[in-house]
Amino acid sequence: MTDAGLTESDFTESGEPYALFARWLEDAKASEPNDPNAVALATVDGDGMPNVRMVLLKDFDEHGFVFYTNYESAKGREVLGAMKAALCFHWKSLRRQVRVRGPVETVSDAEADAYFASRPRGSRIGAWASKQSRPLESRFALEKAVAEYTARHAIGEIPRPPYWSGFRIRPASIEFWHDRPFRLHDRVVFTADGGGWKKTRLYP
Repeated sequence: MTDAGLTESDFTESGEPYALFARWLEDAKASEPNDPNAVALATVDGDGMPNVRMVLLKDFDEHGFVFYTNYESAKGREVLGAMKAALCFHWKSLRRQVRVRGPVETVSDAEADAYFASRPRGSRIGAWASKQSRPLESRFALEKAVAEYTARHAIGEIPRPPYWSGFRIRPASIEFWHDRPFRLHDRVVFTADGGGWKKTRLYP
């Protein structure tokens, strides 16, 4: 499976390139030891300084790739400032990468509410308790905040914080990379082109 490389059928699958991504993600779910949906998210700040960190992909379809965060965090502020971002999936067990670049949009309130409600209760409490990316005076201060919000929401549903929601990256390009011997890797890039996709093989 991992040595087959990218074949011509990978250029012509229905729903390309999302069908190919879906197949690779399913392969990763079977082979990665944990978090096959982990992805590096790259952004830039107001000075153009790049930033990268790992997030979890929570949804994808023909409209793009979705992740959630605190909009007041560093990544939230940076995405909102530029409304552009990039992703890089790396599945080491499969020797594969997928790179995504494009403009960003916010998800709807209904999407964000539905996903937030699906999270474990402790994670929902954490979204209220954590002032993400800002200075923390002590671990005790965080634990105190968690205790306070746990007491506040001891009964009933926990609402989504107004500053917590999701982003959808609408790909301008999606590149698939597969390791091959002697660094002669397979690379195929799909570039958005008037409602369709232009497909190009790249030199490794």
